[in-house]
Amino acid sequence: MNNEGIQRILRIDSSARRTDSVSRAIGDEVVRRLRRAHPEAEVETVDLADGLSHIDDQWVTANFTAQDERTLEQVSRLSTSDAAIAALKAADAVVLTAPIYNFSVPSVLRAWIDHICRAGLTFRYTEDGPQGLLEDRPVYLVMASGGVPFGSPVDFASGYLKQVFGFVGIDDVRLVGAERVATDLDAATRGALAELERWLPEPAHAA
Repeated sequence: MNNEGIQRILRIDSSARRTDSVSRAIGDEVVRRLRRAHPEAEVETVDLADGLSHIDDQWVTANFTAQDERTLEQVSRLSTSDAAIAALKAADAVVLTAPIYNFSVPSVLRAWIDHICRAGLTFRYTEDGPQGLLEDRPVYLVMASGGVPFGSPVDFASGYLKQVFGFVGIDDVRLVGAERVATDLDAATRGALAELERWLPEPAHAA
């Protein structure tokens, strides 16, 4: 899927900082450009800073129980996961904003990943290995790092997130990365916006 026909945008924020967040600020710009190109598109925002339950033994048991055999408690235990998957399936484009914390992603984002990676719903195992079950769509992976260069041996975040989306069938992942913001915030932001220009160029008259 390309940028055509975007009716629903799913925005997921994962920075613990609600203000002065570089990833959130650049995410605002990505959404603005998407809305400019698709003014009819609706935006659903999920702010993981509000918290998200982690999977546990009860969740795993409920997940591996046949759907028609689940108790009401098990259905309730999977409700967060079901809602996260439904939102992802309904989106024509995804804007995921994420900082790099200690070389990887925030723990609450990892919790979201655990909720959306479910065998039989978003992927399945075959004789040839795992197969994603979701339709491809553009994912704008908006990331900020204090000092980690993206794609470097110590970047365990951007490659991981691309792998996760590919695992569930989404391969059109577009990195918009502001790296080394602790060293030079302005340069990092300019670099991210230059990457964004590849995917969502500003009209000439807006320059």
